[in-house]
Amino acid sequence: MNILDAIAEHKRVEILKRKRDYPLSRLETFPSYGRKTNRIPMLDEDGRAGIIAEFKRRSPSAGLISGTADPVSVAGGYRDAGAAAVSILTDRKFFGGSFRDLQGVRQAYPDLVLLRKDFIIDPYQLHESSALGADMVLLIAALLDGGQVAELATEARKLGLHVLLEVHDREELDRYQASIGFVGVNNRDLRTFKVDPGKSMELIRHMPEGVTAVSESGISRIRDIRMLRDAGFRLFLVGQALMGTGDPGAACRELVRVLEE
Repeated sequence: MNILDAIAEHKRVEILKRKRDYPLSRLETFPSYGRKTNRIPMLDEDGRAGIIAEFKRRSPSAGLISGTADPVSVAGGYRDAGAAAVSILTDRKFFGGSFRDLQGVRQAYPDLVLLRKDFIIDPYQLHESSALGADMVLLIAALLDGGQVAELATEARKLGLHVLLEVHDREELDRYQASIGFVGVNNRDLRTFKVDPGKSMELIRHMPEGVTAVSESGISRIRDIRMLRDAGFRLFLVGQALMGTGDPGAACRELVRVLEE
């Protein structure tokens, strides 16, 4: 069993427990549930590119990255640096995240675009994402077949949530649905954790028409960001390269500056 299979198995058990403790009727009473979601404003401007800056404490591949970081403080630094959106890891077991991280950032910054990054395999998690205050959700194609992607994307749209479909190869890209506005290429294979930035360059040529292309993971060098931007990517999801510094906000500001050149 690879790490992605282990995560999915644990997630199924976790979801059953949450459905028991927080049924849909309870989620619907949360202040953020069903709110009008924020969208990334810079996408209205042709040619502009931006950073989705990520808050995460640890990962299975990197181990502990920043165990004492405060999500509200880090997100504020990202916002001040000009990040287009902020990604919040909510998986606890494998990434050290929590729902409180997302809720706290939403409460502190109502206008910030927030991506809930987790392993979403059940429509219940979309209602949960709305209740927690997310604007966008991540769907990982490696965990889902085409029918599941279609079901989850449709439910997300009903809730007003934007969808980022994460793919790693052509086969996964074929699971794209027309209602999805963002397609991300994960340069890290989640089964092996091998990083290959060339994945983004390979798949940008096959992106569906009209989607916003996102390059994810393994992005740390300025020259790589420039190359990917010139190839057609408009958003870059960066986490470890920011969180591993002493000042994630300052590191984010430098990447935003490069994209504005």
